[in-house]
Amino acid sequence: MKVVVVYDVSVERINDVRKVLKQYLSWVQNSAFEGELSEGMLEELRSRLYEVIDPAVDSIIVYTVSNPRWMDRRIWGIEKGSTENIL
Repeated sequence: MKVVVVYDVSVERINDVRKVLKQYLSWVQNSAFEGELSEGMLEELRSRLYEVIDPAVDSIIVYTVSNPRWMDRRIWGIEKGSTENIL
């Protein structure tokens, strides 16, 4: 499934969150990642993120699209990151 993750976390945890996300998805904006993940990989990502965030303060939003034909991706301006998965 196609996954888009956006986050708003405390400054002291930004690099830790980014490091975890880079192992699963492509970094496309300052606080946004996207890529293809299975349900199992998404659950693994959730578990790893909960090890580094404070759920009482930090926010991570995950958008999933089961059928990529329903999603139209447009870039206005410069593309900041590659959309190729690292794994």
